[in-house]
Amino acid sequence: MASMKTKSSRLTAWWQAWIARRLPASTKVTLAHRSIFILPTGFGLFWLLFVVLLFLFGTNYQNNLVIGLSILLLSLFNTCIIYSYRNLAGMTLEAKTGPEVYAGETLLYGICLHAKQVQHQVELSYDKTQVQTIDRVDDKPQEALIPLSNNQRGWIAPGRLKVESRYPLGLCRAWSHVDLANAQIAFAQPKAGQYELSAEQQGDDHQAKDMGKSVIGVEEFRGLKPFVTGESLNQIAWKQLAQGRGMLTKEFEQPQSAPQWLTLDTNAPLEEQLSLLTWAADRLAAKGQLFGLKLPNKTLAPASGEQHRRLVLATLAVYPVAVYPEHLESPHGR
Repeated sequence: MASMKTKSSRLTAWWQAWIARRLPASTKVTLAHRSIFILPTGFGLFWLLFVVLLFLFGTNYQNNLVIGLSILLLSLFNTCIIYSYRNLAGMTLEAKTGPEVYAGETLLYGICLHAKQVQHQVELSYDKTQVQTIDRVDDKPQEALIPLSNNQRGWIAPGRLKVESRYPLGLCRAWSHVDLANAQIAFAQPKAGQYELSAEQQGDDHQAKDMGKSVIGVEEFRGLKPFVTGESLNQIAWKQLAQGRGMLTKEFEQPQSAPQWLTLDTNAPLEEQLSLLTWAADRLAAKGQLFGLKLPNKTLAPASGEQHRRLVLATLAVYPVAVYPEHLESPHGR
């Protein structure tokens, strides 16, 4: 039993190494003769067996009509091989970035596909995913989303994409296994809780002066200013306009607080801390707050905005790994 498992694992390793050399990873792949494989289906094998029996029957009884029928059926099978190949050849598949997800949510891998000639009944799937059937592929790019259940954080690689078709008569199965290098990051699952933020501590007078300054925002009324073309009509001071004071807009402000730091408590359970920090980062980003991240192996300077939020969440997702593409592309270079 152990010997059989060893042989099976060796065969699997050999196959993976061989196909990696023949079909290297790429975010965009066009199927051709090197990447398309064809074998008879179960129905196709039955068809060939029937052809052989017909031929033996015809030769045994010297019935030219039966012999001719067997040759005709064999010719039809050969024609299906050609059409099965043509139904995949020339198809271009390109990986697309899916929506951001957290651990425990379903990952969606986007595949954009098109072909110069019309192709029919193309099936797409990853290992342990449902098959997505595309009825028609033509020169107009279309996108398919393949869902994959996931409970882990970090980079999640779906493996090789299986592209197959049994068109036109189901006698032959043409398929390919392509690696679109489309690993997708799953952020740590956010968990609401109480987290004590720490403000940046600096003893110079410059920061003390800046602590109380204001920036333009939407919190507190600051005053009126002349209307500028392109500003939102919701900010117009209609009461003053009715009094004949001209077009004025309301200006608001909010106090600018010191940058906050998210730090990892190494004495607490790791996954709980990562979930809590992910939740805190989302909350701070939603408020437009400046915040930074301090981990034992990585420090991100305080900033704000969507790109900074994603960078913080990605850093938490791959922890304790410190080296990863900070522009949030996949490990394969997307």
